[in-house]
Amino acid sequence: MRRLILTFSLVVIFLFAGLPPASGQTAGGVSVLGRDGRLRSRITDGDSIQLRATLPVRTEQAAPVEFHLEGLDQPVAACTVSAGEDSCLSDLFPALGWYWLPGGVAAPGRVVTARVNGQKLPGEAALQIAPRPVVMVHGFISSWETWQAYLGPGGYLASLGLQGFAVGDGQFPGVLNTGDPAQPAQPTNSIAQNAAILGEYIAAVQQKTGAEQVDLLVHSMGGMISRYYLDRVMQTDNVAQLIFLGTPQSGSACVFPLAALGYLLPASIEIQPSYMDGVFNQQITHRRGVPFHLVAGTRLLEPISSPCTNVPSDTVVGFDSATSIPLDSIARIPTIHGDLTANPAVFSEAVKGLLQSAPQAFEPRSDPAAAAQTSAPEQFSRAFTGHLNPGETQEITVPIDPEVALASFNLYDASHSLQIEVRGASGKVIQLDPQKNGLIQVEDPAMLIYLGYGFAKPKPGAWVVKLMTTAETPASGADFALTARYTGGATLEAQTNPTIPELGQPVSISARLLAAGQIVSVDSAQALIRRPDGGLETVQLDSAGEQFTAIYQPSAPGLYSVSVLLAGKTTQGQAIDRAAYLSFEVAPDAQTAAQGRSRLAFWGLLGGSGLAVLCAASLLLGFVLLGWLWWRGRRPRE
Repeated sequence: MRRLILTFSLVVIFLFAGLPPASGQTAGGVSVLGRDGRLRSRITDGDSIQLRATLPVRTEQAAPVEFHLEGLDQPVAACTVSAGEDSCLSDLFPALGWYWLPGGVAAPGRVVTARVNGQKLPGEAALQIAPRPVVMVHGFISSWETWQAYLGPGGYLASLGLQGFAVGDGQFPGVLNTGDPAQPAQPTNSIAQNAAILGEYIAAVQQKTGAEQVDLLVHSMGGMISRYYLDRVMQTDNVAQLIFLGTPQSGSACVFPLAALGYLLPASIEIQPSYMDGVFNQQITHRRGVPFHLVAGTRLLEPISSPCTNVPSDTVVGFDSATSIPLDSIARIPTIHGDLTANPAVFSEAVKGLLQSAPQAFEPRSDPAAAAQTSAPEQFSRAFTGHLNPGETQEITVPIDPEVALASFNLYDASHSLQIEVRGASGKVIQLDPQKNGLIQVEDPAMLIYLGYGFAKPKPGAWVVKLMTTAETPASGADFALTARYTGGATLEAQTNPTIPELGQPVSISARLLAAGQIVSVDSAQALIRRPDGGLETVQLDSAGEQFTAIYQPSAPGLYSVSVLLAGKTTQGQAIDRAAYLSFEVAPDAQTAAQGRSRLAFWGLLGGSGLAVLCAASLLLGFVLLGWLWWRGRRPRE
């Protein structure tokens, strides 16, 4: 028994012998200490450090000290040696940008010096510096493979000597689920769920590389996931900078057809403008001092060529949406959305310089206030949805009212096999032209559009779109959805209130339809509500003066989408059809939220310093067990 206790005690001594010692100190000059208080001669760009200055003799009066990094004019830190002392220690700060000299020249070896009352202190600290790793986050209906141009020995990052990690690439556990184009009816993760996966992946990168901070390079919805990570998931300063490639900060209306089919939920609701402006941007505002940089695609410049966004646009994300939050820099590249992660010009003209930023680029950023949406709501038709089996056709009648200056159409076809024929209000078939009608056909499913086309100053009346299957239509048929976007003409004003209700709190839905500033006579008014479980409800809106309203009682927490549909006629009897695509998110009740926070706190504890707590608890349990065994051994035997 004594031998067992002695062995256990030696194990305990061995374990605790590995704890960090007190701060190291040199005999004189400058020394660098890590976050743990140990002396450092090697760091990774972005690691938190302290600088110590040690004078040859004790000073008789307070002596201010400035620390300088070789190649920089401005000091990087400071401290003051108190009277009667011979050293001082700076505050803890991140060594961001230390790997790079101005002009993007790598500097794996740097020297730190100190000046006391303007005079250089004898002795200096030589540091070996590794560059920060880059973590890449893909977007909607995508995967890690979108980053192939950045990865591998011949990739963009290797040309700068940087390590690259794309979430889902298999280098570490964790795969984002933002939708599979081959299985659009399958559910996606929420932004919050994907942000938690991102957090685990970043932690694994840090453990492998030893880096305290990473750069985040993100595409499309990956930017929304990353913003949520910074605001709600990140516990320490893990991110040096966030580089957005075409992120729809105020959403994208191009997703309306997918959401109308019930595809790719909840992501297809979260990317809608009403969710981003009314829910996400009202809550996710903390940037934790991280600089935000944007590269926006601006290939489309003519309104006729952009079926579902304002121009300039990268086809599915308008420049106005990409720049709707405060940003530290904005670069425009004439490319489309899907090409932002591969285009050499995006890397060479924008991303490269950001990854090579020197220390001056990393001044802490303050959190902006919640963004206020002041632009007028965009106008859309209802989403016309259906299914065609091989050999079938279907005609869709889309009313276009007077004063419409531009009508743009967005057809989503999951099979990418349908053909269309368009007849104008006159009944004549119109041959669609890339120049006159901005006709585009997109094969990339991540672009949200299959066919896009438009008409300037269309003749008012009933327009007919005929959908036809082809030899490429699969045996299972093709699901489709079609929406029209209007510039000019009637205006639908609709809202839900509140947009972030508590569980049990009713939500009001209100809408009114105007033409030429006058209230329109409405024939039908209803709201299609898709619940968090995917179920669909139809709610009739009742007339209440100039508005149509309804009160809806959510039955469960989660994200709800609301398609408000109003149809009426002008005073001349011409049909008007408008839809507003809204959303609200029901918060869980206090008890459920508290339980969730407790679970997150417990597992967060185990994921960080809680490992030490778990070890200590195990040791204590071991001591109790040994004591019990010793007591049993000393009991007199009967």
